Amino acid sequence: MNLRTFGLGAFAATCAWSAPAPAPHMPALARVLGIQRRLAHQNGVALTFDDGPDPRTTPIVLELLARAQATATFFLVGEQVERHGDLAAEIVAAGHEIGLHGYRHLPTLLRTPRGLDADLDRAEAVITAATGRRPVLYRPPFGVFSTAALLSARRRGWTPLLWSRWGREWERGAKPEAIVRRVTTSLTAGDIVLLHDASYYGLAGFADLGAEALAAILELLAERGLASVAVS
Repeated sequence: MNLRTFGLGAFAATCAWSAPAPAPHMPALARVLGIQRRLAHQNGVALTFDDGPDPRTTPIVLELLARAQATATFFLVGEQVERHGDLAAEIVAAGHEIGLHGYRHLPTLLRTPRGLDADLDRAEAVITAATGRRPVLYRPPFGVFSTAALLSARRRGWTPLLWSRWGREWERGAKPEAIVRRVTTSLTAGDIVLLHDASYYGLAGFADLGAEALAAILELLAERGLASVAVS
């Protein structure tokens, strides 16, 4: 094999490995790959929270949801569930849905298939033990699927899930009013909203901004007659 052939082969392999990665920004690609971005039903809007649980922010989010009688979906990180298992159990006890966000919050594109499988196995075991629920929804860290991550989710019977609206609380200089605007402008039944209930993997305290914005988001949902519902 000459160098040119090797280079072309390596390029093709890289493209195949990372083919699903742009799906958060390319709805057509997500549809082709069967990655869900919107609800299968039109009974409301799904508020989803990534990266927790976090004893600083998750209780605030749970309290706001309880006041609004709203249901949400929490994508839990295994290493955080190991630290805060009681809080993970509290999420389920409050009637919310859980999904899996991996054991460690690392990009799937940088994981080997074997390493990724080990990570997902560990996350599933930890989350199931803490909550009594086996997660069936999967959103990878940063929302970026590798081909291996997508295939692994399919083998396990999980639904790969992204979002159709996001608050982007993690951006430098983000403000609660901007988060509310990004989430609610043109929001319609069937939308899946991405927020965060933990700040472990970004700017310090960024999830506090999302929690502050959540009260206004829930108020606007009520005004528009949109229920906050579970994904499945």
